Amino acid sequence: MPDPIDLAFPFTGSWLTQNSPANRVPSHGTDLFATAKAIDFVPVDEHGRTAPLRVGSWLRPEPPDRFPGFGRPIYAPASGVVVAVHDSEPDHDAHRGLPSVSYALTQGRRAAEGWEALAGNYVFIDTSRAIVALCHLQRGSVTVRAGMEVRAGAVLGRCGNSGNSTEPHLHIQAMDGTDAQHARPVRITFDGVLPRNGEIVTVVTPPPGDQTGGGG
Repeated sequence: MPDPIDLAFPFTGSWLTQNSPANRVPSHGTDLFATAKAIDFVPVDEHGRTAPLRVGSWLRPEPPDRFPGFGRPIYAPASGVVVAVHDSEPDHDAHRGLPSVSYALTQGRRAAEGWEALAGNYVFIDTSRAIVALCHLQRGSVTVRAGMEVRAGAVLGRCGNSGNSTEPHLHIQAMDGTDAQHARPVRITFDGVLPRNGEIVTVVTPPPGDQTGGGG
């Protein structure tokens, strides 16, 4: 089995690990769209919580800006060339409680619509070993463009709630091509390890490198 591509954590603050391939493969319950070895990170506050659960949280969708990580900066986890950018999908309401049930029932429809309906706003970076995809970014926040060279630590955008997302979070995956529908997944680690589900990752400083948005 090829060695995984090692990345830097692309954020600062505290983030809850979900859907980790350290616990199961396929990590997202499917082999579609090269997501079998993808991982999700949900931003949390200093107490390890997302937005407080209220009575209304169980009954109706909630604005994404109620969640602590909405709008947090997302950094390049590795140096490379930006090969694809999408930045026009809306940030929809978050769904917890009963709304999450109805939202889950529409997931098949989004999958049928293709990659962008699932990923929302995203950036692809070609690291020479793999294409690294960072997804569900906030609309209008992407600071890079296709063809731009970026170094680890460059600001790419902000955490959003676009695409197939029940609350603001970051989805990361690596694959062997830019066509997610036909690419194969590539294993990833972060600073040499792969966090497990339920683990909270706290990062104090962004990855070392150019944090202004890249160059080239």
